[in-house]
Amino acid sequence: MSQRLAVFDCDGTLVDGQASICEAMEAAFAEAGLPAPDRHAVRRIVGLSLPQAVRRLSPGCPPDVEALAVDAYKRAYRSAREQGRIAEPLFAGIAPLIERLHGAGWLLGVATGKSDRGLTHCLATHGLTDRFATLQTADRHPSKPHPSMMEAALADTLADPALTVMIGDTAFDMALAINSGVRGIGVAWGYHEAEELLAAGAEWVAETPDQLGEYLLS
Repeated sequence: MSQRLAVFDCDGTLVDGQASICEAMEAAFAEAGLPAPDRHAVRRIVGLSLPQAVRRLSPGCPPDVEALAVDAYKRAYRSAREQGRIAEPLFAGIAPLIERLHGAGWLLGVATGKSDRGLTHCLATHGLTDRFATLQTADRHPSKPHPSMMEAALADTLADPALTVMIGDTAFDMALAINSGVRGIGVAWGYHEAEELLAAGAEWVAETPDQLGEYLLS
């Protein structure tokens, strides 16, 4: 029997980490001598790799300043985590959804702009580590929407692309799905609007995790 695989984005889909991301980005831009980024703009780049995110937030930024901002973000985020100041709560309904899909035989994965360390800490905090068969991060792949993360997830799990879905809250996630030849399903509780997700190729947008579970298991 062919394996079904659901690959989730992390920030904005599984967890709400926007406050911690915005604070780290503001600290990074200050250290790099760049104007503070607008928080709405920061939320819209969640999911991209750090270099891509900085590039979008500060167009025309010299490469050396971009590299400084990227390094400063990593240090700011790591420091906040070590001090216990990182808040990444699961969205309501996500834990039951993961258990429901796992119990129904779905293989689960994550494709995220987070680092390996950041994703490992996030999943461990919520007791979800053993629920995911494949974890793909920005440490080992080009930024979304490049298909590399999904290609690796498919290789890890031997899942059938025709039975695989990419689930995320941004247009980057939907573009990743299209570029990988899998279905893209949007979620409305994250950082991009439902209309943007549909325009980017989502076959459907779930309003709640419970709705998403019903859709996948129907």
